[in-house]
Amino acid sequence: MPRRCKYRRICTKPDCGSFGPKDSSASKHGPITMTLDEFESIRLIDFESMTQEECAAQMGVSRTTIQSIYHNARRKIAGCLVQGRDLYISGGDYIMCDGHTKSCRHSSHCTLHNQNHYTGGHE
Repeated sequence: MPRRCKYRRICTKPDCGSFGPKDSSASKHGPITMTLDEFESIRLIDFESMTQEECAAQMGVSRTTIQSIYHNARRKIAGCLVQGRDLYISGGDYIMCDGHTKSCRHSSHCTLHNQNHYTGGHE
């Protein structure tokens, strides 16, 4: 019997949920969908300059899980840049941070989210 997926804690959703090339020639490849937990790993590690260990604590998962999530997110971004594909950010197995978690570094921002949100893979 497979292990249940542990929800990843995220502090924010992106302001914009889709990105793509400006030029009108469409890619021969379809769009790429990045999950919200993958987006959060990019935000925390690349934008907030956290280490993978700090990111893992913030999201409530192991460092090896963060390594995997982060690697998948970076490959998706690279696919969009190299192949000119559209990127959509949605879904994933996450819970919204309520700002009261001990490891949360952004509690003033997280308290804007009044309720937890479990997606189980759906938005």
